[in-house]
Amino acid sequence: MARKKKENDGETSTKKGGNTLTKAEEQVMQAVWKVGKGFAGDIANAVEEPRPAYRTVLTEIRILEQKGFVGHKEFNGNNQYYPLVSKADYSGRMLGSLMKNYFNASYTSLVSFFLDGGEVTNEELEALSRIIEEKRLTQNDGKEGKQ
Repeated sequence: MARKKKENDGETSTKKGGNTLTKAEEQVMQAVWKVGKGFAGDIANAVEEPRPAYRTVLTEIRILEQKGFVGHKEFNGNNQYYPLVSKADYSGRMLGSLMKNYFNASYTSLVSFFLDGGEVTNEELEALSRIIEEKRLTQNDGKEGKQ
């Protein structure tokens, strides 16, 4: 468990979240990311349906603090919570883990898996082609500048 450090300005901080989240924790963390900074009631109201009980949300927020995903600042006895780990950072870490564990760290295997599912529209395929071509061009630009 990460150790909390009390600072003079009323903020608490912990080591940044190196753990993965349970489904319940992730549901509450999604609400924290959506709210940005907010009190427990704001976060509880932002949780997607099926929404857990308010006390459950409070418990999950405390766990998220212990794991280093959420911090808080005290205002007149009320805690305003905020994310310590960005959604982009967590998403990237989870996608990296998924790729490593299920697709041998291969983008080709990952993309092939989704394309073989048959649920990709022609518009999405065109968009993916454009993204790949843009990436190819920017990588080539970078290589030419280094030579």
